[in-house]
Amino acid sequence: MLADDHPFVLLGVRATLETQAGVTIVGQAVSPASLIELLRRTPCDVLVTDLSMPDPGGGVEDELSLIRQIRDEWPRLRVVVMSTSTNPAILRVLASDGAVSLLSKTEPMHELWRAIDGGEHGAAYIGRSIARLLARPNEAGCEQPLALPLSGMQAMIVRMFVEGRSIGEIAAALGCHRRTVIRQKREAMVKLGVTNDPGLFSCVRAIGILKFESDI
Repeated sequence: MLADDHPFVLLGVRATLETQAGVTIVGQAVSPASLIELLRRTPCDVLVTDLSMPDPGGGVEDELSLIRQIRDEWPRLRVVVMSTSTNPAILRVLASDGAVSLLSKTEPMHELWRAIDGGEHGAAYIGRSIARLLARPNEAGCEQPLALPLSGMQAMIVRMFVEGRSIGEIAAALGCHRRTVIRQKREAMVKLGVTNDPGLFSCVRAIGILKFESDI
């Protein structure tokens, strides 16, 4: 089964896999909701999916929640994730799952078959580009748990933000100006290698910042 919101990617992946003996494409999806629906009514052995697909229904909270749901509902399904993400925290979480193979979309197409074939023999496959990225964890600023580059105030602001508090509420609780909270949050996002709030939520879930003990 294939899933990607870009038709040309689906076309290229399908054309590549259909050259392999014994491969049958049983379905295609272009969104998280359509993929879950398809999985529930169509048996398959392998899923090749994009990591980040727009979800008009809002059912997917972040980049990792779709993969988590699939792993929970179909634990025996072999999953190959094709991603453009360069966030080491998110990629590290995916790579740590022994049933999920992980490729960058910049990899040659023959790497996709290696990932599928390797998974059949019980070994998750990590593409070369992803492996190089994970070998240099300091590049994107998203570190291992409890080794975060955030100041105590930045960690506290991020924690309060992902718990659902507004910028104004955080400023009132910390006794500082809204501009201070906005600046500290922005600087924390730069350190964590994310550019928007959904990315921040994903990174927080990936590295466990909610358990980070503030030093202030």
